[in-house]
Amino acid sequence: MSDEPIYKRVLFKASGEALMGDQGFGIDVNVADRIAGDIAEVHNMGVEVSIVVGGGNIFRGVAVASKGGDRVTGDHMGMLATVINALALATSLRKRGVETEVLSAIAMPELCQSFSQRAAQHHLNKGRVVIFAGGTGNPFLTTDTAAALRAAEMGAEAIFKGTQVDGIYSADPKTSPDATRYEELTHDVVLEKGLAVMDTAAVALAQENNLPIVVFSIHEKGGFAQIVKGGGRSTIVRDK
Repeated sequence: MSDEPIYKRVLFKASGEALMGDQGFGIDVNVADRIAGDIAEVHNMGVEVSIVVGGGNIFRGVAVASKGGDRVTGDHMGMLATVINALALATSLRKRGVETEVLSAIAMPELCQSFSQRAAQHHLNKGRVVIFAGGTGNPFLTTDTAAALRAAEMGAEAIFKGTQVDGIYSADPKTSPDATRYEELTHDVVLEKGLAVMDTAAVALAQENNLPIVVFSIHEKGGFAQIVKGGGRSTIVRDK
């Protein structure tokens, strides 16, 4: 492992569920602070970091549709949940002295800036962490797809997906103790095997833009920085 980062610009995808900690709902501030600490560590290494955060700890749009409600309205509610999480994570980063801007795909100027590629690039070039809220701004698309889209727009060198486990497995290791852990995969294999990394639209978009996806445990303190330097424990999805 190098002492220097092997990436200059990355996008970090954090699940909303990770912010719950051991709670059943909402945001555990201590967990948000710890995740912010990991992001700050990478930022302080000189890496330009942008973030997409999910909203599953507060609301999932598909929950409305599954009970006969309108999927579009449900997805809009989910987008608002991501804004809440983005503001919380921004607060935790600012507490650590990290300049942070929240850019939302849905205009809400009283709370944060509206997303534009130009504004986001400006903030990254100024050394700020940028958090993208509101998903893509469109229903039927997940925050995974938003992560792949924003990574491509920002010219990121990789998507770092912080998950509940330390990589990609052939099955859920929590329920299948014999599940195989992969060190490296191609985008095609992930799509063919239907591995639960990111949704298919996100993986296809990453492949089209030659974006590696690095999957690691969001619960491993300091793990993000280790992997950015070429160490740590993760699975990388990239084409040969």
